[in-house]
Amino acid sequence: MNLWLVLAGALSLLAAALHVAIICKGPAWYRLFGAGERMATLAEQGKREPALITANIALVLLLWALYAFSGAGLLPPFPLLDWALAGITLIYLLRGVLPMLAAVFMPQLRTPFMWWSSLICTVYGLCHAVGLFILLVQSGLPRYD
Repeated sequence: MNLWLVLAGALSLLAAALHVAIICKGPAWYRLFGAGERMATLAEQGKREPALITANIALVLLLWALYAFSGAGLLPPFPLLDWALAGITLIYLLRGVLPMLAAVFMPQLRTPFMWWSSLICTVYGLCHAVGLFILLVQSGLPRYD
């Protein structure tokens, strides 16, 4: 069992559950977790867009958790497992690192939400990266001699 991918899957599952909780708790939680004033205001007005957007993010995070659990050996192998995990890893790492780099040149990006969400995504990405590396080593890295 690949414990790094178990951890990565658990983290993605936690993030998915948090997004569902935000939908349930409403505008105050949209603000608390940095979704932006526009999303919070739309939620206050009873618009469906914030819940739909947040639910779709939760579904993607759930799918990512299931892929990590598949890579960990807790579920049967999913289609394109290695490629999907590589893509998920890349997305988490880019989401984590790029805003921090952009904040160096764009001071308006330097918000508490940007810093902590970027740090969280970087940690998630690193867990996926280590787990994916272990998975690839165990399955035999491709050789290009």
